[in-house]
Amino acid sequence: MTLSDMPLSDMTSSIMTSNVLWILIALQLAMGLFDIVYHHEMTERLAWRPSQRRELILHGMRNLIYAVLFIVLGWFEPHGVWAALIIALMGAEVVVTLVDFVEEDMSRKLPASERVTHTLLAINYGALLALVTPLLARWAALPSAFMPVYYGVVTWLAPGAALGVIMFGLRDVHAARRARRLVSGDAAELARVLPPRQRILITGATGFIGTRLVQALVGAGHDVTVLVRDPGKALALPTPLRVVTSLAEISNDAPIDAVINLAGEPIANGLWTLAKRRRILISRLRMTRHVVRLIARLEKRPAVLVSGSAIGWYGTWGDERLTEFDGGKRCFGHRVCEAWERAARKAEQFGTRVVRLRIGLVLGTDGGMLAQLLPPFEFGFGGPIGSGRQWMSWIELDDLVRLIAHAMVTPRLTGAVNATAPNPVTNADFTTELAHALGRPALLRLPAWLLHAVAGELADELLLGGKCVLPDKADVSGFKFRHETLRNAFGAIFGQRTSVECAMAADKEAVTGAPPLALG
Repeated sequence: MTLSDMPLSDMTSSIMTSNVLWILIALQLAMGLFDIVYHHEMTERLAWRPSQRRELILHGMRNLIYAVLFIVLGWFEPHGVWAALIIALMGAEVVVTLVDFVEEDMSRKLPASERVTHTLLAINYGALLALVTPLLARWAALPSAFMPVYYGVVTWLAPGAALGVIMFGLRDVHAARRARRLVSGDAAELARVLPPRQRILITGATGFIGTRLVQALVGAGHDVTVLVRDPGKALALPTPLRVVTSLAEISNDAPIDAVINLAGEPIANGLWTLAKRRRILISRLRMTRHVVRLIARLEKRPAVLVSGSAIGWYGTWGDERLTEFDGGKRCFGHRVCEAWERAARKAEQFGTRVVRLRIGLVLGTDGGMLAQLLPPFEFGFGGPIGSGRQWMSWIELDDLVRLIAHAMVTPRLTGAVNATAPNPVTNADFTTELAHALGRPALLRLPAWLLHAVAGELADELLLGGKCVLPDKADVSGFKFRHETLRNAFGAIFGQRTSVECAMAADKEAVTGAPPLALG
């Protein structure tokens, strides 16, 4: 006898108590949770990407559909019109998923693991439909009613699953509404200090800082050449620009007015294992040496090389205020930055002015430390690190791009230059301001002993030591930060205030002398 020939009571019992059914449901939940947490939250950070607004709406709709299905099928047998509505709802989920697939392919490049996960989710959901739809069709022929049922532990797990998808669904809808405010301002305006039609070479152009810098320079009409390892990543950059995968592709007679060297292994991603530290050092030295060799062979040398470095050069100094005229303490960060800067300084022998930009914690939603902090803070799991007394020297992303442009056109600006806002904050104050900007509590302190257990002595250098770095040379050279205080920066980053409003707030703070968070 086939399933469709069974009496309804036998068919219901056979399907709803089937181990296969609950295995499929468990697999769907597990894969869906992995997709949301690993892809949507951790790696792709969809909730903070304005370009994914429509995808977020689709995700919210699908999660809310799942919530209804979990509650209804976990606690009831829907008969008559209610069964028909459940069939329609399951069909709507298929339509939403198909539209979502199209939207994802049009708006972003999916990593391979996400494509595989989506394929498995679609296959698994198809198996669920094949198993449950015949039963729902039989229920639809009965008088309309909700009949309570009990499937043991599954019935009690259903509300928990529903609550989880409701939480993520409402969060996605909220993020989609917020996405309208997260659209960055006119990037071209960030490079307005430059003379017209500058010819600029950029390494590290597809990184967090490099992407925004390219947007600014291309938008302002400059002739930009980018060096990338993966040409596919360059497709996301604005055009027109020239893409090269090796500096050997640049001829000796190529006209280049300035070089901006930002390439290197990302520091914020992953644990600082021995292999990771080796990549951090080698990637920076190798690229900087290649850049200097290029400058040496060019018939017309670029006027300036702006080469990346980091405030890690200073080491850990406690509460002492550090400027470009202070020394550094020996540690891994100092060794990397010192070797990196030494390699860049060799370009000076060819008549090129070298600016060694010691960059602090760069704040933006697309990368860096802040992007790593957003998911836990947004879900209310944020808090201070260790004692919270360690200093954090930061700079807002657009201010950093403006400072790079300023360095290019300011001949007296040479040597080490601190790329940090003038008001560093303690980790406790940073935590308070971030939680305030997101409207969340921040009560879960990350203990120092746990960080030491994971990262050993590097925990002190990376997270627990801190350094209070001030931008003396930038200030003296006439550069004006738009975001001098953290509250002002977060107001712009999270779209709570426009750039004009942030600038007015900064001017007001300068007049009153009472910023929300001042160095003290």
